[in-house]
Amino acid sequence: MTVSAGDQSSYSRREFLESSSRNAACLTVGMMGLKDVRSPIDRLQVGVIGLGVHGLELAKSFAEMKDVQVAAICDVDASRLAVGQADLKEIQHSRPLAFSDHQMMLDRPDLDAVVVATPDHWHAQQALDVLQIGRHLYLETPTAHTVEDVDRINRVAAKSGCVVQAGLPQRHGAHFQSAVELVQSGFLGRVPLARAWAVHQRKSIGYCAESTPPRGVDYERWLGPARQRPFAANRFHGDWNWFWDYGSGELGKWGTHNLDLAFWALKLGLPKRVSSTGGIRTFRDDRETPDTLTVAYEYPSVDIVWEHRQWGTRGIEGRTSGTAFYGERGTLVVDRSGWKVYGHRDERFAGASEFKLSALRSFVNSITAGGGHSRDSIESGSLVSTACHLGNISYRVGRALDIDTKRLRVKDDPEATLLMSSG
Repeated sequence: MTVSAGDQSSYSRREFLESSSRNAACLTVGMMGLKDVRSPIDRLQVGVIGLGVHGLELAKSFAEMKDVQVAAICDVDASRLAVGQADLKEIQHSRPLAFSDHQMMLDRPDLDAVVVATPDHWHAQQALDVLQIGRHLYLETPTAHTVEDVDRINRVAAKSGCVVQAGLPQRHGAHFQSAVELVQSGFLGRVPLARAWAVHQRKSIGYCAESTPPRGVDYERWLGPARQRPFAANRFHGDWNWFWDYGSGELGKWGTHNLDLAFWALKLGLPKRVSSTGGIRTFRDDRETPDTLTVAYEYPSVDIVWEHRQWGTRGIEGRTSGTAFYGERGTLVVDRSGWKVYGHRDERFAGASEFKLSALRSFVNSITAGGGHSRDSIESGSLVSTACHLGNISYRVGRALDIDTKRLRVKDDPEATLLMSSG
């Protein structure tokens, strides 16, 4: 099925996913007859889809690299496109072309790589569209909005021949790397428990009546694969994370980063059991995702615990957001300000390191070097994205999930199984 921009408003989610599945099938059998990936010229030509706060930050960071040019940008909001063009012209002295339809942007033959920084519900289709035409991909986490789509992208990316990097920039910080190395060295002894968290003082999104979309916004295109729903300001820019149709809550927003450190350091795959408890305990507004949540990921010899509070003023271990490894000989706590070991005769520490630009530089270098496997590969992004989705699914069904890790299935739970593919 081919769908034009004008047809998207009546395009059901089932049809949308079936289309994505067919695209994936084409890719896995050699799809476009691609034998190699486009070679970069003097400056890598990059397109950016999604110009929210983070998307624009990524675009500007790429534009500051001497060997990169942001040639095209895409967003459904004309005002964001105008700001993006102005800001990028000031940095790279050339104005990128602007598009409201990502497919039209991808029709440009000169793009070498594409950044997808849209709301979660668009990740799967846009990632597949990028890979289908053989472009390199930088994909924000969660890598897709459902467990099924996360797995689909992971499989397609593995066979695409493209450099596909998940947005896990902490893996490129020297102090994060040294913290992981210390845990893996046995310095803490056996580590039976690790904890990751995010405690933020979020603002209420209030109660908001349905209204007309702002001028210059293509709301039907913004909805894309999501169910048809009238516009409401508090489900749009900045707040879509807190609605199941578009985002994955605080767990999807911060859990992908801090839980990733635990999985990385302890060399873990998917857990055998996931259980969540929490709810909307404090806010009185339209949000759907929990403002308070605890998730336990059970493994044979270690437990990983996630916790978030969107109304807190003091985080775990005195840090707003971080990851802690509780070993038999000591505890290591790491966040973006550095790391420190407690309760060990040798109480080591390390200060903060730059990681955001290093992650983007790694992506560019992997492309110019002819491909490669980075620390934040799509496999790493897929693992932690799946874990976060499973935590949310356990919360939504109100019970623990027993996971068949080999077949990526929830055992004997039709309701949870349905949420693995429906967001």
